[in-house]
Amino acid sequence: MEDRLLKDVHRHSGSCFCLPKQTVQAEFICGTYSYYHYGCDGFDDRGWGCGYRTLQTLCSWIQNKEFEREIEASSPPSLPEIQEALVSMGDKPKKFIGSKDWIGSFEACICIDYFYNVPCKVEHIRNGGELKNVIPMLKQHFKIIGSPVMMGGESDTSSKCILGVAEGILTSLLILDPHFYGQSTKDIIQAEGWVKWRPLDSFVESSFYNLCLPQYKIK
Repeated sequence: MEDRLLKDVHRHSGSCFCLPKQTVQAEFICGTYSYYHYGCDGFDDRGWGCGYRTLQTLCSWIQNKEFEREIEASSPPSLPEIQEALVSMGDKPKKFIGSKDWIGSFEACICIDYFYNVPCKVEHIRNGGELKNVIPMLKQHFKIIGSPVMMGGESDTSSKCILGVAEGILTSLLILDPHFYGQSTKDIIQAEGWVKWRPLDSFVESSFYNLCLPQYKIK
């Protein structure tokens, strides 16, 4: 199934997504990922599966990094496999299996460790107004590790994947949105805004946010 998914949808003919005007500095992920979104595997998870899809996108990046090193790595887990893993780890009760319950950045962290033996860092941001405080950390993460970052919130409950940071007059995050449903092309995904730059003031100021940052390292 991995081969049927769009890859690196933030890129234009090998180059990075168009930068916001008057950008002074930008950092992006380093590596290849597959775009997991609602229904991409024939499983209709509209309305509840966005966190699972963002987790799968992060897993696809790890899988590709392992392939680059000629290390065998499993494909991103399916939604049922993610639910079964969370129950097996004791994070969720048995009734979680087969449910439409959401998952967030914390569940993504422990699943990445469970499936790939890659630890993750969880960064808690008390409100959207404090996102500016984690920009130096995100830039450093993209420089040193290069993985996508999962972002989940409280009032802003929609899961998101951070692919880059741009600084200038405004500071913006390059966001990949897993809520797309259907079949498409990279050009359409870009044109319709399923991957786009979002200035920090577009996030919900009253919502806390949690980030999941895989700490993948060359061993």
